[in-house]
Amino acid sequence: MSGLIRAEDRFFVAGARGMVGSAICRALQENGYGDQAKGGALLTPNRQELDLLDAKAVEAWYEKQKPDVVVLAAAKVGGIYANDTYPADFLLENLKTQTNVIEVSWRAGVRRLLFLGSSCIYPKFAEQPIKEEELLMGALEPTNEWYAIAKITGIKLCESLRKQYGFDAISLMPTNLYGPGDSYHQENSHVLPALIRRFHEAKEAGATTVTCWGTGSPMREFLHVGDLGHACVFALENWSALSSDAPRDDQGKPLAFLNVGTGVDLTIKDLAEQIAAVVGFEGTIEWDTSKPDGTPKKQLDVSRMKGLGWNAQIPLSQGLPAAYGDLLSAQAAKTLRQ
Repeated sequence: MSGLIRAEDRFFVAGARGMVGSAICRALQENGYGDQAKGGALLTPNRQELDLLDAKAVEAWYEKQKPDVVVLAAAKVGGIYANDTYPADFLLENLKTQTNVIEVSWRAGVRRLLFLGSSCIYPKFAEQPIKEEELLMGALEPTNEWYAIAKITGIKLCESLRKQYGFDAISLMPTNLYGPGDSYHQENSHVLPALIRRFHEAKEAGATTVTCWGTGSPMREFLHVGDLGHACVFALENWSALSSDAPRDDQGKPLAFLNVGTGVDLTIKDLAEQIAAVVGFEGTIEWDTSKPDGTPKKQLDVSRMKGLGWNAQIPLSQGLPAAYGDLLSAQAAKTLRQ
């Protein structure tokens, strides 16, 4: 353990019931944080206990619970279809949540805050692999710009509070995530879990073909959420943007956020074929080219996190079978969303 966070700290994980938040909670506990025996706590209120959209409720909760370290993993998320269909919802809910938690954390004297962003913040045609300096260097991918704009605002709010007031707020930008607790909704989920469900249901129905969106040519990078959980703990332990030895950009200024990923990508076509094999679907795959592809290639430059000493540990060959098992478990428990 480092001096930046301690076992006796009171940790508040906003969004602890979600895929990302629950992974962060597991990683914190595995590393001995939030230990009640040492006076610490892991605070994970649900929506009924704390409405993050209500600023007054957030203030009152902080006054009572007094967190030392905050991880903001709460967000309204979804794939291309959801972003395109519910743009106002994505902006309003994410902006309110972020502003309430970040501002109240600063005003309440929270010692450290970690904000979780997304690699969709980068321009559609960013230079590959994408370095942190690419932020705001070009137009966003239109199919998820609403979510991206909200996340960029969160990053900049953390950066501005650090710059103006010395608030120790950092941000991580994970690549495409998958793993336990994912949403496998056919239309509102991300590409990997949506494909798992599509191939599973095709196999169950005895279908001979599965139709996938787009051309299959876009390149994507995928990170298991368990790796992200440990990356968050690692960053809290080892990286303060206020430190003199913090990672710096090409201009020598402290970076406000760092990329998190595997540094390895593959085509959606390759991904679909791997998922079909894991699920046991033996039919053919067809591509509906009338549907949008999204960003042509998105691979993160993860050299800054590697420079600090962190590397992803779970390859797709290990993560995909586990993700399929997660879907089967959700189906058996009747918790799979339609």
